[in-house]
Amino acid sequence: MDRKLSAILAADVVGYSALMERDEAGTFERLRAGRKELFEPDIARHHGQIFKLMGDGMLAEFGSVVDAVECAVSLQRGLAERNAAVPEDQRIRVRIGINLGEVIVEGEDRYGEGVNVAARLQQLADPGGICVSGKVAREVEKKLAFGFEPMGEQKVKNIAEPVQAFRVLLEGQAPRQPGRSSPSRWVWAAAAVPVLILVLAGTVWQFWPTATVSGKPSVAVLPFDNYGGDEATGRLADGLTEDIITDLAGFPEFHVIARNSTEQYRDKPAVPSEVGKALGAGFVVEGSIQRQSDRVRITAQLIDAKTGKHLWTQRWDRPDENLFAIQIEISEQISNRLGGGAGLVQEAGRITAHRKPPENLNAYELYLLGTEKLEQVNQADVEEAVRLLTRAVELDPGLARAWVELSHSHGVLIGFGVEADKNRALSAEAAERAVQLDPSDAEAHAVYAMILGDRGEFERAKAEFDTALRLAPGQFEVLTFYIDGASTFGEPERTAELVDKAVSLNPGFPMWSARIFTHAYFMAGRYEDALRMLDRLTPENYGRKHWVMRSGALAALGRTEEAKVSVTDALRRFPNLTVEGFVNIPGFNEAERQRLIETMQLVGFPDCAKAEELTTLKKPLRLPECASPQSR
Repeated sequence: MDRKLSAILAADVVGYSALMERDEAGTFERLRAGRKELFEPDIARHHGQIFKLMGDGMLAEFGSVVDAVECAVSLQRGLAERNAAVPEDQRIRVRIGINLGEVIVEGEDRYGEGVNVAARLQQLADPGGICVSGKVAREVEKKLAFGFEPMGEQKVKNIAEPVQAFRVLLEGQAPRQPGRSSPSRWVWAAAAVPVLILVLAGTVWQFWPTATVSGKPSVAVLPFDNYGGDEATGRLADGLTEDIITDLAGFPEFHVIARNSTEQYRDKPAVPSEVGKALGAGFVVEGSIQRQSDRVRITAQLIDAKTGKHLWTQRWDRPDENLFAIQIEISEQISNRLGGGAGLVQEAGRITAHRKPPENLNAYELYLLGTEKLEQVNQADVEEAVRLLTRAVELDPGLARAWVELSHSHGVLIGFGVEADKNRALSAEAAERAVQLDPSDAEAHAVYAMILGDRGEFERAKAEFDTALRLAPGQFEVLTFYIDGASTFGEPERTAELVDKAVSLNPGFPMWSARIFTHAYFMAGRYEDALRMLDRLTPENYGRKHWVMRSGALAALGRTEEAKVSVTDALRRFPNLTVEGFVNIPGFNEAERQRLIETMQLVGFPDCAKAEELTTLKKPLRLPECASPQSR
């Protein structure tokens, strides 16, 4: 693995969703013209070179950090000049962030904290502005005529230490706090000139069109109102707002407006439509906190910024014994209700997509409709999900989220007994592609971990799951996928407890997750809970495993007649289902195989597999009663 010191620049279009919603074709053409007529020539003029276009994004290299900052300033000036002749609601503005740090070099790509910090600095920049790290400011302050205004140490998501940030003062911009000093107080020795990698569109947003535009929505979380007025409630309100922004930022399905942009609405009335227009947000989250005697009341609501319609609202009443615990609980519940495949933001996007003719759907809308089909968890809908998601990645090969769901879809088809080898290969290919495209996507790591677990590579699977949980520790879907593999790691009781936690995070958990929870409860011997999860499904949602577990759980609980009926139904759908054949399916550990053998034999499934089913396995597990040819 090669590493190098590089300066990283990240840029993001401001109000992209609103621009596309008002004029999709016109915005697309203006962005493409901006790339051809401004960005490409300016990058070349500053001795840079574009080395990769990916979906809506662009990567370029510079030989000098000074050239890099000068190029960023030139780009902002050029955009301002172009915008002067364009109506206000059609203007293209970008935020730019620049960092100097170590990056991982993998072929033509760059990863690591150096890239991540640049992307976070971009979120701190003003529309049309530039935000740089302290390292960049110190490197160029004596070489360029621009001013630098300190923004203080900023705590940014997934970065352990606070980051010193500086606002670049362009012409016509005055410092927000003139009395504060600039970085000229530092005296640094000259450093080796780094290579600059220009990452346009950051980790969540990409805006340079090559073939299509994805159209992800954006969410603005306003400061929660403090109706109590006391300092402790104010701290809780601030902490809750910050936690919701941080947790929502872990969902790559949408963009979250940075807190410095929403802070302007503190302690003042805010009309959602005006907030949406000003910040380019499609959705607004607002709420309040009130303390009365020994209770805390918290309300939160999600609003469609365009229509002003309240899409969701909820209230919590809690004892004020542990305000920090309340803060964590509520922020996790809100973020999981809004984010994820079954969340309210994607649900609203699907409603919009359904109103459009199929030939006009963009990649992101196809992704939304594909996930909707996948969540129905029956063979016909999942096959349609594969078609929609395949079309999405054809239109936008860089849409990592679509690759994640495509991997899930192929995996579900395996459970329905559809071309297992083909779908297993396609699922693995899609998962690997997702991780390569977006290493910061927790769910991409989770789905890849599931692939590795199915291959029996449990140590690598555990490492990928650990990465996913580190990136998104409170995200319901990531925790659910961890649960799907955790019992295989030999911790069935702990895995069942994690199911309890997941259900508390999302009490209205979607149907597909019940399939996963069934496995966890069954392998922990919690058969009543396993059956309770299966009751959330219909027989059309069952794969082979769910018929096996339903039958085995009923038998283990002494519900013999129901168990016999279940076995009959299972064998009608899967005539070749046997104990020996099933326990040799990849992905089970030894303890799980023994539990399956015990319950399947108890309920009366046929013991022995046909010889041809086991020929492709190196060391198939054989039952003693199936060892002789006569038994088969």
